[in-house]
Amino acid sequence: MSEIVAVSDGSGPGVLLVHGGAGPRTTWGALAPLAERWTLVRAHRRGYPPSPPPQQGQDFEVDARDLAPLLVDRPHVVAHSYGVLGTLIAAAAEPDSVRSLTLIEPPLNHLVPDDPEVARLERIGDAVLTHGMATDQAELREFLRLAGAPIGDGPLPAEVIAGVRRAHGARLTSEARPRLDAIRDAGIPVLVASGGHAAAHERICDALAAALGGERSVHPGAGHFVAAAPGFAQRLEDFLLKNAV
Repeated sequence: MSEIVAVSDGSGPGVLLVHGGAGPRTTWGALAPLAERWTLVRAHRRGYPPSPPPQQGQDFEVDARDLAPLLVDRPHVVAHSYGVLGTLIAAAAEPDSVRSLTLIEPPLNHLVPDDPEVARLERIGDAVLTHGMATDQAELREFLRLAGAPIGDGPLPAEVIAGVRRAHGARLTSEARPRLDAIRDAGIPVLVASGGHAAAHERICDALAAALGGERSVHPGAGHFVAAAPGFAQRLEDFLLKNAV
């Protein structure tokens, strides 16, 4: 398979940015000022131009293989949503290749068993990945709102429909079981961040931070797109500086 494209901007230590269901510009635009002090490397996952399309739909295992060559210089890694899954798999396989991990609202629902809100988030998320636009419309809109899509009560915007179609057929997040023990045992510094907008996301992030022995922060104001929330960029930079060695 052709390699994915990563676009670099700025100067200083490398920070690899791995987006989820939304593209790099939407996910990471608010972090652009950090390029004054850091080299921001925006990975474009398969299906997000200029990277090639996936062969059979989005797949976090493929993401992990795609990310491996981008870790050769031991960057800090910041990952969002579905992009966290491939990031964790890649980091667990080569923990010495990652300087730090910042993980934002990942769909690791299995970390919180027997929680009805987390179980519902997993169910409707899997339904959207399986059925796309044919998903029950109430559940589709519920999921899109949790995922931060710009929707109202009227027809779905064209860009949102395109995003649902791109996600359709992706490997289900409920199948992801990254080796968190390998990451914790390697002593990789971890920051887990959330947006304070959904109880299920908060509980998953709490459980992930506990499993990895990581720091935890909450940044309301931008929903699922936590990188755009007030105070997040400064919190991230403080964390990167603390773990610069």
